[in-house]
Amino acid sequence: MNTAYLTEDRPPVGAPTTAASAPRAALSSLDALESEAIHIIREVVAEFERPALLFSGGKDSVLMLHLATKAFWPAKVPFPVLHVDTGHNFPEVLEFRDRTVERLGLCLVVGSVQEFIDRGELSERADGTRNPLQTVPLLDAISRHRFDAVFGGGRRDEDKARAKERILSLRDEFGQWDPRNQRPELWNLYNGRHTVGQHVRAFPISNWTELDVWRYIEREGIELPGLYYAHEREVFRRDGMWRAVGEVSQPRDSEEVLTRTVRYRTVGDMSCTGAVESAAATAHDVVIEVAASTLTERGATRADDRISEAAMEDRKKDGYF
Repeated sequence: MNTAYLTEDRPPVGAPTTAASAPRAALSSLDALESEAIHIIREVVAEFERPALLFSGGKDSVLMLHLATKAFWPAKVPFPVLHVDTGHNFPEVLEFRDRTVERLGLCLVVGSVQEFIDRGELSERADGTRNPLQTVPLLDAISRHRFDAVFGGGRRDEDKARAKERILSLRDEFGQWDPRNQRPELWNLYNGRHTVGQHVRAFPISNWTELDVWRYIEREGIELPGLYYAHEREVFRRDGMWRAVGEVSQPRDSEEVLTRTVRYRTVGDMSCTGAVESAAATAHDVVIEVAASTLTERGATRADDRISEAAMEDRKKDGYF
């Protein structure tokens, strides 16, 4: 073995350590995830003409916006944010969304499920939830504004369908996803090629877990809507979940209304999103709670994902988030 080759770049024993000779510190897991996400965001902005970021005011989209802000600081985020409003969103989240957009000076594009219902282009579902109805307004907004890349906050630990999707995921001319026809992604090489009418969904935090998200929120001091933390709320029990009493979420005669200290692990349509009993009042408390959890956030709190084993995949094939 040529030992000279192995040692020629090392400083002599006893020599003072300089900046050039000092060993590089290994990145922490959060630093590595952050670096990967920022690289993907910059790659997409460099490769596509009209990107946009899905921003609902939920924790994953807030995290995404924080990463985008870091990626281009001190310049402003160079793309608009897009929200599909079901009309059943939590008021606290909408208020947070508007306040954040104003603070950062962003352009907000809103697709409204209610407008499509009013025009007769969508119909209310029998179960009352509007989450599955978001696909049509989403694809309409993408087409109308000619977005060719859309950032999403999907993570592989959330659902089986999201686990099999690429970080850059091609959508055809109809906005649909074919899980059997996906491009290879080797190392950090991402293929954004597409034709006119197609677009790409980009998932920079695909490799993050819910615990990673909360550890990063704690580390960075990221502000979130208050319902992610413990608070008192009138709720009732349905399908093994605590549902909030509200205009679009009313208890049946057999369902008792109680006041409980709860928080939300994920926020979406009020009619299908459940809360969990929790005393976690800070990001640090939530980190401890999530680390001990045995259920995914969507499995524990999203009724729309319980329709079937393939509920999420079926919706994604049609163009859902």
